[in-house]
This record gives sequence, structure tokens and C-alpha cells, in this order.
Amino acid sequence: MMRYVLMAIGCAAGACGAAVFAQERADADAVQQAILAEMAAGASGSAAPASSDARPQNHPAEWSVLEKYCFECHNAIDWAGGVAFDTMLPDDVPADAQVWEEAVRKLRGRLMPPPDQPQPEQQAIDALVAWLENRLDSAAQDHPNPGHVVLHRLNRTEYAREIENLLGLRIDAAALLPKDTESEGFDNVANVLKVSPSFLDQYITAALDVSMQAVAPGVPGPASSVYRPKGVIQNVHIDGLPLGTRGGMLVEHHFPADGEYTFNIRVSWGAGYIFGMESRHRVIMTIDGQRVFEGELGGDEDWKALDQGEAEATKEIRGRFQNITLPVKAGPHRIGVTFVAKSFAEAHDTLQPLDPASEMGAMPTIGGLEIVGPFNPVGVSETPSRRKIFICRPQSEAEELPCARKILANIARKAFRRPVTDADLAAPMRFYEQGREAGGFEKGIQQGLMAILSSPKFLYRVERMPQDAKPGSVYQISDLELAARLSFFLWSQGPDDELLELAAANRLREPGVLEQQVRRMLADPRSESLVTNFAYQWLDVDEIEGIDPDPALFPEFDEALRTAFRREMELFVNSILREEDRSVIDLLTADHTFVNERLAIHYGIPNVRGDRFRRVKLENSARYGLLGKGAILMGTSYANRTAPVLRGAYILERILGTPPSAPPPGVEALKENMEGKKARTIRELTELHRADPACNSCHGIMDPLGFALENFDAVGKWRDRDRDAGTPIDAGGELHGIPINGPDDLRRLLVSRPEQFARTVTEKLLTYALGRTLEYHDMPTVRAIVREAAKDDYRFSSLVIGVVKSMPFQMKMVPVGDEPAPGEPEKKKDSPPGERIARNVTDSQQG
Repeated sequence: MMRYVLMAIGCAAGACGAAVFAQERADADAVQQAILAEMAAGASGSAAPASSDARPQNHPAEWSVLEKYCFECHNAIDWAGGVAFDTMLPDDVPADAQVWEEAVRKLRGRLMPPPDQPQPEQQAIDALVAWLENRLDSAAQDHPNPGHVVLHRLNRTEYAREIENLLGLRIDAAALLPKDTESEGFDNVANVLKVSPSFLDQYITAALDVSMQAVAPGVPGPASSVYRPKGVIQNVHIDGLPLGTRGGMLVEHHFPADGEYTFNIRVSWGAGYIFGMESRHRVIMTIDGQRVFEGELGGDEDWKALDQGEAEATKEIRGRFQNITLPVKAGPHRIGVTFVAKSFAEAHDTLQPLDPASEMGAMPTIGGLEIVGPFNPVGVSETPSRRKIFICRPQSEAEELPCARKILANIARKAFRRPVTDADLAAPMRFYEQGREAGGFEKGIQQGLMAILSSPKFLYRVERMPQDAKPGSVYQISDLELAARLSFFLWSQGPDDELLELAAANRLREPGVLEQQVRRMLADPRSESLVTNFAYQWLDVDEIEGIDPDPALFPEFDEALRTAFRREMELFVNSILREEDRSVIDLLTADHTFVNERLAIHYGIPNVRGDRFRRVKLENSARYGLLGKGAILMGTSYANRTAPVLRGAYILERILGTPPSAPPPGVEALKENMEGKKARTIRELTELHRADPACNSCHGIMDPLGFALENFDAVGKWRDRDRDAGTPIDAGGELHGIPINGPDDLRRLLVSRPEQFARTVTEKLLTYALGRTLEYHDMPTVRAIVREAAKDDYRFSSLVIGVVKSMPFQMKMVPVGDEPAPGEPEKKKDSPPGERIARNVTDSQQG
């Protein structure tokens, strides 16, 4: 949200210097003509009168829009935005491609000319933009530039998915590895995925931990793991726990060996020592969905005992849920602890306004779960990880070495995402032999696996440059590298066997093969990462995790609603993009969503019962599409109020692809209502803020978009009146002469030019697919993808296929000279990552 806040507070103050220099125009024009005349004279070798027009007279008709509406500010005197259009010529558009691509973006988004300046007709803007794009696209065909992606480290999400793909082991990457830096809204942009020595140490530790869990050599001693519930509200059902239950927690725990384990459940009750204990509550525990324990607390006897002696009674009650000993097989298991819901009313009592100081703590809750063990271990039975790893079993000592080589070669082929050589296996086999000598065959396999997981060939997506490639030349990446790009784009993990085999045989670029693989992979469940990874980041869904609505102002909000917002977005986006492969424009217009009872009540949708999410047709058109979803509406609000400017900035950046400029330093934030004074509406406060003409240049565009959603409060609930001022909500506004009054008008405006939203989706897809920031030279590719997809109504698969077939996805440019590629950090004289990792692995193994 901080990015939107910065955009919002006085964005683009002083964006157009014409008002400031209005008194100086006459002199400036004279100086300007003199400069241009001198430039022309120098170019021709002869003098020219200062009053003559130095510009050629055969400019295309479209150029007149610039002369009439843009030269006033963007000239050699004022130099607004660092651009002087009056010094540029139509024939030089390709040479100034970076400037003109930015101009195209501003013109398409109607960010320029500013709202307070004379505006050209839309038809004239379209003609100019089309002329510019035609010149830029033609030049791009003659001089292709696919850009360059730097050495690409796996991010946390990709690492976790690769581990599950390789070993069948689900890990909590957030607990093992540091948070990845984001760029352009994504966490897979290569040039910001930096690696420091301490970061490498964490990768070595992760490799050791993962390899131990996967192989489980030997019999481990007892260890303790403690889990805490994610939310504080426990009066609603949690997905994955049995129906008819409320609250508690569901965790996935890896059990290192077959044996007995002790479970300690912490139960808590209300602020008063007997609060919530007057009635009976049943606690149940499940392992992989099977009930393995149940116990009760509360009721008359417990209530009286607590009343007579709090400490002793508390100890006795909590002791009922301690030292629960159960036999468990090795491997990952899902452990659930929850309460049996006594009634629907009790399970959803936060749907009515509550007093947070009393009612919220009325029912007992699960405060945590400790798992201790194994005790009396009897070895390690087959686990999903061991089945994937041990593809052979040596029956004698003579068979151990060839079997180990077979096992590690199989893992390395998938981990390195290509066929392996003897050189690739040298380090893993060396570590195997050391481990075999110290602790037997399985210890050796664990050590070899750790070496693979620590290798740069696994941690990085390596793409090799041809040996004879010259700086500035363009080359095609290999089929194996293309397969890796494709699988990380669609699945956030490495290629499966089918894709890897096609790539190894150099068949991916055979006619029809690549498109067939894209369609196969989109139909695969693993492509859900396009929703939970790509779309979640593009739409900034995680923003709601950092917002805690004021409970005094929004008492109906709880963690169940936050969870429901996320689940709704996942199901809605998935239905459009993956399940039905519809036009991406339907993301803005679709008349359906997915709700459970909790969310349905919040949205005012009748006749929905239970915790299961189901698809419903929306009767209220204000809820259509993305901009009617609680996750976006809450994510663009503050904890205590709506923020039309944040919502407007969000639409400009995430929907229209025309982010507003950052504000200059020193611009004050929007003033809040003062206690004891007459409250103003958000619109009134915003009008005070944008009274400065400099602020109006961006607010004049953002505000009408944001105010169209003002009927939705800070938690996405519909309202007709302003809570503070007590006046009716005013959702009206005007943008470029077009009236906007509410969500329906806003939606019609956005889809009136569908290619603009399709272009935004394509830019985001290409950024995510390449793992790099898009440059000006990528824009012709974006336009080509959108033009082709338009023939298929902008269907999502058409955009994806267009990205995969594009030049930047299949080719690279060799950086020129010693300069780093665009976005690549400067090289430092240090040992390469591979050497440092190898050293660290050796140190870890020796230690």
C-alpha cells in the first residue's frame, strides 16, 4: 500500500510548467526560435534567420497534435519531464524509442495532457498513437532486441515447489529462507534476487534440513515442535477441518520415524477465569482427517471448580489435553485440533456488532499444539519422499555404489533440469562416499542429496551463452532452457518428464509441439500457480494481510472474513483464467463470484448456508468483476476509512497499466477529521487536498476512478451514507468529459477500450514469465501479442501462448562490452556462487 500512498499524496505536483512560466512565454518563444534556427544552421552549414521556422514542413498530420497540445510544456525552454518534443523530428521516432514509448503510454492512459489543460479529441489521440506505434513496431522488426535476463535464482515459492516436485516433501520455505525482494510487483525478478554469504548459509542449512527429512537416515531422538494458530478468532469453521467444527488449527508436520509421539494441546478461555466455561465444549484432534482424540471442558462441574479454586481447576482442566500419546508412521501428516460447533448461531456470532472487550473472548479457544517424539522408534517405513528417492535397493555391498549413482543421477536430472554428465555427478558422489563411510548407505544418499540441493545448478536457472556470441548479438536459447522458462512460468517449478524429454531431444520447436505443451500444462493442476502466484501478485491480494480494520468502526470484521476474501479471489480468478479459459476482459465484467455463508452475509447475498464456497450469480451489478471483490476494496483502504485516491491509483496501475507519477517531496498527506469538529466526507477532505493546481494534474484522473467505488466501505461492505458526516455517499465524477457515477459506470468506462486492459495483463504476464523488468524495446512485442489475442477475444490461453512464442521469451541479447545487462547489478571481484556454495557444503559436512 505504501506505493499507492506515495502516489496519492500530491502526485505529480508541478507536472506541467506552463502555468509557472505563463508570464515568460513571449520571451521564451523568441529564444526557442533562435535556438532552433541555430541548430538548423549548424546542421546545414549555413546561417538562417532567427525568425524562420526551423522545422521541416512535411510532418505527418498526426504530428499536429503534439504541436498544438504538447509543445507548450515539453519544449527546449521549459523541458517539462525532461522532454522537449519540439527538438524531435518524425523521422527520428525509432531513434528516440524510449521517449516515444513513454509518450504512447501517457497518451493511451490520457495522463497527458493534464486534466486542467486543453484536451485533443480522442480520435486525434488514437491517430497519433497508432502512427507512433506503427513506426516503433516497424523499427523493432528491423532491429530485434529480446533483452537479457541475468542469472536467475529460485525464489522461496519456486524452491518449495521444486522440493515437493523432486522429493514429495512439503516444506515451509518461509521458515527456512529469507523473504525475497519484489520488483514490478513480483518476487521472481532476477536482478533483485540477490545472494549474500549469509543467504548462502541459509540455503546450505535448508539443504541439510530437507535432505534429512526426505531420507531420514538412522533413528532420530525425540524433538519438540510447537505450532500456534494463525488467527485469534476461533468461532468459525477452518478449511480442511471436519464439517461442524469451529476454530482451532490445522498443521502439516513431518514425523521423522515410525514410533510414538506425544501431543500437548493448549486450551484457553475468556478474560474472566470462568468466562465462556458455563457450557460444555468438546475438543477433537485428527490425523489426516481421522479422529484420534476427543476431550471435554466446561459445564457445571468445571464452572464450579473454577469458581472455588482457579489455579487447581485450571491445571486439572488443561491436563486433560496434555500427554496424548499416539503411534504415528513416518512422513508428513496433517494434524487438526478443533472444537465441535454447538450451533450455527454460536459459530457465527461475530456477524453482529460485538464489544471487543467482552464478547470476542466468550468461547474457549485452541492456543497451540506441541508435538514431541519419536519415542520407542521402530525405524522408518516408506514415505512419499523415500519412494521417490530410492528407485533401487542394493542387496549387497557391491551393489551400493552403482545404486547410489543411479539414485543421485535420477534426482540430479530433475534438479538441474537437464540430462546430467559425469562432471555433474562428481560432487554428489564424493559426498555420498563420505556419508557412506560415516553412517552407511542411506547416510551417503542423504549427503549426496544435500550436495545436489546446494548446487548452483539447482538454485539457479542457468542459461548459457554461445561461445562465439558477440556483444549486441541475438541468439536463441536452447530447448532445455526454453523448457525451464516454460515450466517456471506456468508451474513455478521445473519441467516434468514429458517436457524434459522433448527438450532433451530438441523437439520443442517442432511445428505445433510448443503450443501443445502449453495447453497441456495449462490444463494441469500445477498451473494453479498462475492464480496463487502470478495473479495474486499482479492484483496485490496479499495487501489485505497487512491491514487490521479498526474493531470499533468495523466490529463485523474478523479473520474468517479476511480468509474468505482471499478464497473468493482465488476461486474467481481461477474460474476465468484456468477452468473456463475465458477472455481476460471478463475479469472486469463477470457476473458471478464464490461465497460461503460468512462472505454472503457480508455482501448481502441471501440463501447461502454453511462454510463451503459455492458459485453464485450476482444480482447486484456493483459486485461484478474484480473491482467488486472485498480483497481489492479492503486492500486499497486504510484501517479506519476508505481511500479513493489509493483505489484510483490501483486502477491506473493494476488495471490500466498507466501508473501515476510519484509525488514530489514535502507534499502533505490528506488531512483527517478532527475530534470535536464537524466531520467532513472523504470527498470534501480530498477536494481540500487537491486545491493546489499542481496536485490536480494527477488527482484529476485518479479521484474520479476511486470515488466511483466510494459506496464500498473500508472492508468492502456496501453503504449508502458516510459514517462520519452522516450524508449520502457521492460516487459521482467526470473523466475526460465522461461522467462516472458508481461502479457500473466505472466498469463500462474500463471495458470501452478492452485492448488497454488486455495490454496490462500481457505486460504483467511477460514480466512474470521473463523474470525481468520490461524495457521500452519490449513494447512492440506486447502490442503484437495483444493484436493476435484480439482475434480470439483476448482469451487467457491466447495471451499465454503469445508470450511463450514471443522473441523475448525464446531469445536473448548478448550484453555489450563489460556493461551489465539492463537491470543487472555491477559485477564484483569475488569467487563465483558455485565455489562459495561448494565451500559451505564442505564446511557443513565436515562440521
